[in-house]
Amino acid sequence: MLKQRRLIADQVAASLFEAEAAIDIALAKTAHLAGVMPGLRRDAGLSALIGQDAVERASEAFAALALARRSIVQTHKELSVAQQQMGLGAVMYGEPDSKPASLAAEPERTIRAVRASRAA
Repeated sequence: MLKQRRLIADQVAASLFEAEAAIDIALAKTAHLAGVMPGLRRDAGLSALIGQDAVERASEAFAALALARRSIVQTHKELSVAQQQMGLGAVMYGEPDSKPASLAAEPERTIRAVRASRAA
């Protein structure tokens, strides 16, 4: 029974780490996209109005990915609780010392949308 629980936990941990990595990669790539567009527009000598909507959508995507990252981190914390409940508290997943102790006591934060007003 313990062996079966360990195998299940191994599979869940591998999937979790893949999901965390995928979100981090998407976050970095989206940030790069949002950051490169204004400079390339400027280098091309185009008006600041060109591509503004695309920059805004990329920024919204970045914010959504940041929220997804927060959710996957919460998932990680909840799975740590499930690990204890399954009797696998002594089993370590991931890199040694990869979880800062201060995060365990971190207060819940929320992300809220902020919309800039457009000047006429």
